[in-house]
Amino acid sequence: MGIHPHHVAEAHESTWQRLEQLAADPRVGAVGEIGLDFFRNLSPPDVQRDAFARQLELAARVDKPVLVHDRDAHEAVTDALLAWAESSNAAARASGPPKGVLHCFSGDAAMAASLAARGFLVSFALPVSFRSAVGPRAAAPELPDEAILVETDAPWLGPGGDRRNEPTTALRVSAELARLRGTSPEAIASAANANLARLLRIEAPQA
Repeated sequence: MGIHPHHVAEAHESTWQRLEQLAADPRVGAVGEIGLDFFRNLSPPDVQRDAFARQLELAARVDKPVLVHDRDAHEAVTDALLAWAESSNAAARASGPPKGVLHCFSGDAAMAASLAARGFLVSFALPVSFRSAVGPRAAAPELPDEAILVETDAPWLGPGGDRRNEPTTALRVSAELARLRGTSPEAIASAANANLARLLRIEAPQA
């Protein structure tokens, strides 16, 4: 449960009060999708930054991970998450479940390594199979198994042409990660399932 950066300019104080109530509900597993989008800038950057910080603080208060959107905002997102990870409430979880997920990762290897070391998961979508995705492709082989997730981001980021982006796209992502990491798709699936279970504090699903 969260306010996407595209829509934070539309939020009123009553919105924030309702978000606070919803985030505390035990059925809510994470605060998100939150973050920064300096590509479209559908909300002013300063409003995005303030809303991101506010929702990070909320996640710490309700002790839930964050699902982070980052588009053309790598440095600002990294700085915000590192500062949050060092805060008293979030730091207390350093040895516990992951602090959150870098959704549809598009940064570079240094960003991935820095945030993975602070307890964040790095989630790869289909662009990792594109030669143009230099940063994610460089990051993929360097991360420990405990830091990776796989996603589709459906319906966006599809295979192209008339092909749909659907759950089976995750198989393509896993296969490409396996190739980049010198392992098997089954090993990628097993690691991702275990990491998702740690994130949401549930029993790991079968790969």
